[in-house]
Amino acid sequence: MNETLSVQAMNRATLARQLLLAREPLPVTEAVGRLFGMQAQEPKPPFLGLWTRLDGFHASDLTAALHDRSVVRATMMRATLHLMTSADYTAFRTTMQPMLDGALRVLGDRAKGMDLQKVVPAARALLEQEPRTFNEVRALLQERFPDVNDRALGYAVRLCVPLVMVPTQDRWGFPRTSRFALADDRLGTGPAPEPAMDELMLRYLAAYGPASAADAQAWSGLSAAAEALERLRPGLRVFADDRGTDLFDLPEAPRPGEDVHAPARFLPEFDSLVLAHADRRRVIADTHRPLLTTKNLRVRAVFLWDGFAHGIWETEYKRKVATLRLRPFEPLPRAALDELTREGEALLRFTEPDAKETIVTVADD
Repeated sequence: MNETLSVQAMNRATLARQLLLAREPLPVTEAVGRLFGMQAQEPKPPFLGLWTRLDGFHASDLTAALHDRSVVRATMMRATLHLMTSADYTAFRTTMQPMLDGALRVLGDRAKGMDLQKVVPAARALLEQEPRTFNEVRALLQERFPDVNDRALGYAVRLCVPLVMVPTQDRWGFPRTSRFALADDRLGTGPAPEPAMDELMLRYLAAYGPASAADAQAWSGLSAAAEALERLRPGLRVFADDRGTDLFDLPEAPRPGEDVHAPARFLPEFDSLVLAHADRRRVIADTHRPLLTTKNLRVRAVFLWDGFAHGIWETEYKRKVATLRLRPFEPLPRAALDELTREGEALLRFTEPDAKETIVTVADD
């Protein structure tokens, strides 16, 4: 009979792997590899996500890694933009292709008349000339395929052509409208020719385990996750959660005690930790989970206290005053407010270094 892990035990195990039990003095590329991808719908959140996890992190550290191409921003898990090491991107981009192909179904009737066998080579030819924004790609493809919806053309290229975003000197690494380059041109090598599903699952467990097959599928978007974990079962530790679901894990992965201290931490919008499991109770209670996402599907920034999400947060910068507002799900004890205030002030000094004053407050509403 498998040993049962409590929600608290799962929490501490995952926080340990996500560098959230203590800030670690790691180089950026190594940290991004350890985290095995940071969701990067927008350019700023990964900077905050690394600040909250790394000792002595400076924004220039990530900017340098993006420019030296050891870290890339590209479409990966769940067909969303992620920050990955270039090594992981090339190793696992092919593994993601079945999920990316499936994501094309959302186009529905907008894909009428589109022939990928013609669109993909045409897009590659355009991007071989130079990196381009998607506004440019769509316009040029529309000239070639006038009877196909331009948004459908752009979405198909995003999913079916391995691309990476080209960083700039903008503060958070990328402008609002970024250029994309062919991955093989920018990185000097294309994606691995064969999928590596089993290795992908091992890396997922190293970063987010212990985890169920449903968790792995929710994180990756790949329906083959369960089959891969079953193949790997003989070499894994298998636990059970409080509902009897199998939890797979690497035998030597860290699983600290339930009573290990978890410091206050601020997670940015879209942080992968809150999206990496089907059962997210290890991070956020089911009763609070609906508050995590806005109506337009933005994933809110949350703060952790004692390891769990206890509310959302937002910042404002006016007249050289930087303010961070806590919006707790429930009233917080004084100890939590004191710890969150110290951490929040440090975060404001990172995000707004020119501020004359920093304020952490609890919102009234």
